[in-house]
This record gives sequence, C-alpha cells and structure tokens, in this order.
Amino acid sequence: MISEEQFKQEIKGIIENAIREDVGDGDHSSLSCIPKNATGKAKLLVKDNGVIAGIDFAKQVFKYVDSDFQIDVLIEDGSEVNYGDVAFYVEGRSQSILKAERLVLNAMQRMSAIATKTNSFVKLLEGTGTKILDTRKTTPGIRALEKWAVKIGGGENHRFALYDMIMLKDNHIDFAGGITKAIDKTKNYLSETGRDLKIIVEARNLEEIAEILRSDGVYRILIDNFNYEDTRKAVEMIGDTCLTESSGGITEKTIRKYAECGVDYISSGALTHSVYNMDLSLKAV
Repeated sequence: MISEEQFKQEIKGIIENAIREDVGDGDHSSLSCIPKNATGKAKLLVKDNGVIAGIDFAKQVFKYVDSDFQIDVLIEDGSEVNYGDVAFYVEGRSQSILKAERLVLNAMQRMSAIATKTNSFVKLLEGTGTKILDTRKTTPGIRALEKWAVKIGGGENHRFALYDMIMLKDNHIDFAGGITKAIDKTKNYLSETGRDLKIIVEARNLEEIAEILRSDGVYRILIDNFNYEDTRKAVEMIGDTCLTESSGGITEKTIRKYAECGVDYISSGALTHSVYNMDLSLKAV
C-alpha cells in the first residue's frame, strides 16, 4: 500500500489541479460583483440521507484557497446524516468561499455516496469475518478521494495502483505462458529489482487454484467469478496457505452468501463506479 506521505501528496495534487481547472485566471463572477475584502459565512447543508464523507478534504480545500478561513465542524467524517443536517460552517472572505465551493461540493457529494454504499456492504457482512475491498475501477484523477471514502465508509483499500502490489490476472497469466511461469517470473523480477511487493494471483477455476498452490510466495488468491459451491471448495483447498478474495459481479443480493463461503475478502468495483452523488449544498447564512 502507498505510504501516508504519498497519500498526502495525491490529495495535494488533486486540490491543486482542481482549482487550476475550475478557477483559471480568476473567478470573474465573484470578482465582478463582490468587494475584495467582503466577508461572509456559509453552511454545508445535507439534503439526503447516508454517511457523510469529505469533511477533512473540504477543510484542506478551504485552507488551500484561503488560510484565513474559520471552519466549525459539526459532523465528522463517517457519521450518518439525514436531510436538513448542517455538517459545518465556514467563515471568511466571500470571494474565497465561492472559489472553493464547487470543488468542495463535487468531492463531498461523490465521497459521501461512496461511503454510504460501502457502509451498506459492511453491514451486510457483519458477523462473517469477511472484509469489503475496493478496486482500481475509480474515476481517473481522483482515485485517492474515492479510496479515502471507502475507508470512511468502513471498507478497506485494495492496492492503490499498479506500483504498490503485484496482481497477476488472466491476461498477465496468458501473456506469460501460464500460472506457474507468471509466478516464477514475478518472483525473479522482485528479487532482481529489490522490490518487496505482495503477490495476488487470479484463478478462473479449481484447477488453477491447485496450480497456484504448488507455488510459494503468493499472498492472496483471487477467486474470480466462481459460484458458491466452487468458492467453498476453493477456500477449503487453500486453507491457511494464503488469504482468499472473491470478486466478479458480486452484488448486495449475493455478497452475504459469498462471505459465508469463508473468504477473507470480497472486492467490488461497484463501490466506486456505480454510485449516485449525495445531495449537498453550500448556502450563505
């Protein structure tokens, strides 16, 4: 996984790029009609139900835009919210509030939707011991925000990107000439380059599970698109040799049954690619 410092740099880059994209050479709507030194106050109004996420990100945005902002947080990240709740107040230069408004709202609406969906999956898994993971199926450019939201919702992060974990999927295996060759080549590569990366290998059937188990050094086996019966068999075959992960079209209706097969993790791209933004507004008070 990426380090805390790497994550901070990702967030900083997102803020810088988003402000560049949105503000350009100036917010001329505000510059044209609001005095430079005018001050104001606004509230983050919740107009939906779910789990709020992005409060800490919003604080970073406001401070990036104007270090003089005063922010009064009433509801912390990860809290359940209802229509009509006020999450925070921000007070400072009116021009600065308007400059930060759209980035704060865009990010928080999406992050809250992801946190809400993740939390619903977490609740479905209660008592099973299985944990929910996100994937790399994220919006280009804001992966750090979306993975942050999964954590806020109670889920766990899979690898952040291609560089922080080895994941040998079907195409890698086919291009490499088979599972055993792919694993052997990977271990040689890690040894030659001095990298310490965990290895996950995808299996498409029980025969591939058996082949993976003949190689050591595998951290987790991805049991991909298996039915319930074969998932249970795969978990039994793997035992304590390595960790297990189910994936492939798992929904709210099926996630509990897959968890009851005994897998350690279930990964779902739907946590980040199939959500509807939470309705939030930043209103002057």
